[in-house]
Amino acid sequence: MFKIQTLNKISPKGLDLFTHDNYEVASEIGSPDAIVLRSFKMHDMELPETLCAIARAGAGTNNIPIDRCSDKGIVVFNTPGANANAVKEIVLTSLLLASRNIVDGIVWTQSIKDEGDKVPALVEKAKSQFGGQEIKGKKLGIVGLGAIGAMVANDALALGMEVVGYDPYLSVEAAWELSSDVKKATGLETLLSEVDYLSIHVPLLESTKEMFNSEKFAMMKDGINILNFARGGLVDNEDIKAALASGKVSTYVTDFPSADLLGVKGVIPIPHLGASTVESEDNCA
Repeated sequence: MFKIQTLNKISPKGLDLFTHDNYEVASEIGSPDAIVLRSFKMHDMELPETLCAIARAGAGTNNIPIDRCSDKGIVVFNTPGANANAVKEIVLTSLLLASRNIVDGIVWTQSIKDEGDKVPALVEKAKSQFGGQEIKGKKLGIVGLGAIGAMVANDALALGMEVVGYDPYLSVEAAWELSSDVKKATGLETLLSEVDYLSIHVPLLESTKEMFNSEKFAMMKDGINILNFARGGLVDNEDIKAALASGKVSTYVTDFPSADLLGVKGVIPIPHLGASTVESEDNCA
């Protein structure tokens, strides 16, 4: 009988694959042979001596202590691409959130709930302050053209955007998934200097940590909108706040809010909902 410990809620479609006659599955279990998790951070966790494998129901593995696992011979699995459609959809949603001042408009509308019959007139009078721009015809830059980045690129084209991508590690398989209408940037600096929207889709590594900082913001067009549904650590928070205050960046939509970003004008903080769909959780499991 193998013991499987779950550190997060996992879809039954995945857990049901562990037959009851061969596996014991529970969130509280001693001496597990394997661990299944989503976003639980394992870095401060003591790894049981019995542990042979860790399965992440998701794409990244930065919440798992890979070095310690390697030293102990613990195999780590993940599910790249399984949540790609879910993340793609929220990125497309965020393009509109960043463009149309929808969030501020909703918050303002909720604030007049006690105005009774005056509400329709107040709405008509105030709506101009929440005006925005259309994304059709605008240029979207995508850094990282893996499963998610490629899907965002293709669907943004269908919405009438001009799309330019940058990925120095683009695989042949990933390239086959891209529309031929996606333009290839000659370099990151070139892409940053010409796009109206930037969508980030790269892994968080030592080499990519805070890669989007004051130096990179200085290369960008004034009023750019930045979407980050990859990892929070890719963007320098202090530098993005300064760029927002100066108007260099118009809007920063992030799926990885931290305390220092909350309440900052121009930040749309989303509570890590990128892969939070029933379909995505089933696919990852």
